Amino acid sequence: MTNHPDWQAILDSILADFGCQTGTIHQAAADGKFLTLVCQTGVPESLMDKISTIPFGKGIAGAAAERGEPVELCNLQQDLGGVAKPDARKTGVSGSLAVPVFSKASSKVIGTLGIGKFAPYEFTAAEKHQLADFAAEIGGHFEHKEARGD
Repeated sequence: MTNHPDWQAILDSILADFGCQTGTIHQAAADGKFLTLVCQTGVPESLMDKISTIPFGKGIAGAAAERGEPVELCNLQQDLGGVAKPDARKTGVSGSLAVPVFSKASSKVIGTLGIGKFAPYEFTAAEKHQLADFAAEIGGHFEHKEARGD
């Protein structure tokens, strides 16, 4: 019997730690050009088709994947920051942060972890570091999954 992580429980725990209402975990496709949704909390059903598969470089998660660094918007409702798509406002999220998930073996981006609050919010350096730590744990699960051939 293989041990599969409960992605929803992991995401919901992270959201509780940060006091966030929305979040996503995406894994990079084998081609390294797209992110595929693993799980989400708080994203409206009307946006599910837009977040199920995201090209690297598009939207907040795609920008974090392409850049290999955190992407933050303090008030998504007022300013799309040059990376978010207009439909992102439909989430109701204002303060958002997405961080890349890196492979420990190759330092390649293998996914993203994103969180958001309904109120405008600027994440602190400590919070960004903490979210990156959670992303590193997720990366370990992704690599373990790949090694098992799931």
